[in-house]
Amino acid sequence: MMLMDTSDMICDTYPGDMVGREYMENLYGEDMDRVLHSVVKLKNAVIGNNKQKFHMMSLGVVARLLEFIQNERAAVGLRTESAIVLGSLAKGSQANVKRLVDSGVVPILLQCLNNSNLKFVEGCLRCLRSIFTSQAAPVDLLYTDPGVVPHMLDIVSQSPTTQECICSILAQCCKTSEHQGLLYSNGVIESLAPLLASKMYKVQMPALRVFCVITYMNQIVSSAVASASVSERSLPDLLVELCLRDKSVEMQMSSAKCLTYMCRANALSSQDSKIVYKALPTLIRMCKKDRSLEERVEGAETLAYLIEVDLELQRIASYSDHLIPTLSEFLRYPSTQTTVMDLKRLDYDMKHSHELKAAALMAFASLGANDEDIRKKIIETENLMDHVVCGLSDPVVRVRLAAVRCLHSLSRSVQQLRTSFQDHAVWKPLMKLLQNADDDMLTVASSTLCNLLLEFSPSKEPMLESGAVDLLCDLTKRDDPALRLNGIWALMNMAFQVETKNMAFQAEQKVKSQILAALGTDQLFKLLSDPDVNVLMKTLGLLRNLLSNKPHIDHIMGMHGQQIMQAIVLILEGEHTIEVKEQTLCILANISDGTTAKDFIMANDDVLKKITNYMIHANVRLQIAATFCISNLLWNEEEGALERQMKLRDMGVQKLLQQLLSSSDTVLFDKVKTALQQFT
Repeated sequence: MMLMDTSDMICDTYPGDMVGREYMENLYGEDMDRVLHSVVKLKNAVIGNNKQKFHMMSLGVVARLLEFIQNERAAVGLRTESAIVLGSLAKGSQANVKRLVDSGVVPILLQCLNNSNLKFVEGCLRCLRSIFTSQAAPVDLLYTDPGVVPHMLDIVSQSPTTQECICSILAQCCKTSEHQGLLYSNGVIESLAPLLASKMYKVQMPALRVFCVITYMNQIVSSAVASASVSERSLPDLLVELCLRDKSVEMQMSSAKCLTYMCRANALSSQDSKIVYKALPTLIRMCKKDRSLEERVEGAETLAYLIEVDLELQRIASYSDHLIPTLSEFLRYPSTQTTVMDLKRLDYDMKHSHELKAAALMAFASLGANDEDIRKKIIETENLMDHVVCGLSDPVVRVRLAAVRCLHSLSRSVQQLRTSFQDHAVWKPLMKLLQNADDDMLTVASSTLCNLLLEFSPSKEPMLESGAVDLLCDLTKRDDPALRLNGIWALMNMAFQVETKNMAFQAEQKVKSQILAALGTDQLFKLLSDPDVNVLMKTLGLLRNLLSNKPHIDHIMGMHGQQIMQAIVLILEGEHTIEVKEQTLCILANISDGTTAKDFIMANDDVLKKITNYMIHANVRLQIAATFCISNLLWNEEEGALERQMKLRDMGVQKLLQQLLSSSDTVLFDKVKTALQQFT
């Protein structure tokens, strides 16, 4: 047999295997000076070399380094160098970070922060910073031991490194309101406020990020920050200084964000000069073409949040520095076609194209939330409605959601519902979007649907023909109160009909019958006992709209009168708000306007007694609604009026009305006067 010559065979073993094993052998030696020397050599070998980092971790170096770090009898130099190597390993791939976390590195390093040697503590902090600022950051581990955060805040001032690292860690690990509360209760404001005035940028910037994350949507923390000071300068004034143009763009942006969050948390007034003359202009400036794509996106998103609920800020922003044309440029990025050969650039352009579109649409949504003139300016922007409609079917969820929010904002305009919305048939992509949307998307899209189903909207008829009723009825059965509310609200709008020459009685009745058939009486009455008062109010509104026009009232009461009266009694007897009871009395007023339907009231002495009690209620709105109901029952031009008047007179209604003539409320007085005139 002939043996194969292996001298020329290529070895497929990783070239660093021998070196790696040599490192590992040296790390387990008994000469601690040589061990320290090996750790230093290992540090130099893995710096900037991801392949070497992965290889050494595969050989089990992490466990050995942790042994050194935990060994309190080991030389502090060895423990420090071991922490530095772990920090270098943490700067590799996300997989490396995950392996470090799975190896239990984080709790050990957090415990080592109690050590008295500053250099060792700094080494541990650098490693922790690398781990916590990665995508695989194990945020909850920071809060497992309740003593960790207070200790970190105690040692934060020891050196620029402790300041930089601890601020970076806290900024990355504050994700929830519970985290905000924990940091606040442990004195994060007092500990880090002086760092905002630091002369070192690498300290100042992470400290600023901490203040951004602790103030976001937190009124208590924001108010505390607003009242805090450093060297007799208030923190808001210091934030204004950090917004100045001689500061870095990153610092200007973060300062404006912090002021924005404090404003939205009502810690600063929206008309405060710090907001109107500093935060707002800074964010608008960040949207300009000379800024990087990332900065433009962040600027537009923060601007949208700042002005979202404030009409005056919306107006100021709309005519500031050509903002609307500037934002419209976001929708046209990239303006030139990228060659397919440049795949990296193409991927970059596509990613930022989606982010820019979403940011612009969110900003437009906030700008047009309240003012008709601003909406007009937005819609008149070239091809904007085309971009919004295209956004509804964008493959990126974030863009679709932003497009729906923008559409919702613009749909508040009666004029646009009749013109631009009709021209672009926005209801078609909206209905399609609703078919398979998640709850967040459904909430905004169904809110838009409510507006499109208003009586004056031309979109109403085609939407009815496309299955809108069934879709909305399904929403009323959702667990999320916001979805139930939007579903019943849209049905209420759909049931509202104004008699016109173009709307035949049969068509009107068909819509109402369709709603009742799809919703079902069981679901309707279930909604009348909904724990969410807003859902209850809109359900009463739906019932009130269904019970309008005499023939409709008589038809519906003929089918469901007994159940409707039972539901009304339960609401009038329950612990409900004035608004709920007023709406319920208005339903009774509608029923009392029917020809045969009013018999359901006249035959029920308990209901009649309740109505008369509300005539003398302390709240004038309930008095008006109850009196209107009585007036309809007394109306002398209708059959059976005399018998109804006699019964109501025997119940003391006429005397009650005469007493109410002394009312100082003009609306109530007129209703009372009209009712008294019906007695013959």
